[in-house]
Amino acid sequence: MNRLKRIEGQVRGLMKMVEDGKNCEEILIQIGSAKAALHKTGQVILEGHLSHCVLDGIREGKQEETIRKLSSAIEQFSRIV
Repeated sequence: MNRLKRIEGQVRGLMKMVEDGKNCEEILIQIGSAKAALHKTGQVILEGHLSHCVLDGIREGKQEETIRKLSSAIEQFSRIV
């Protein structure tokens, strides 16, 4: 949640920069920073998925369903780029 709140602040800052007519290069740099922060948040969530959901699914004997869900999560994460 802390990461997402920081990203929310970054996006609000971007909105203010655009409203204030800031330099386009500065805005693009900040967009890159927000994008990187979202990507890192996705990594953290995917790691949590592996550590909890995947392990639990395997322990419960639901290997095929677990692999299918993991594959879907990885596909979604790869779209962030």
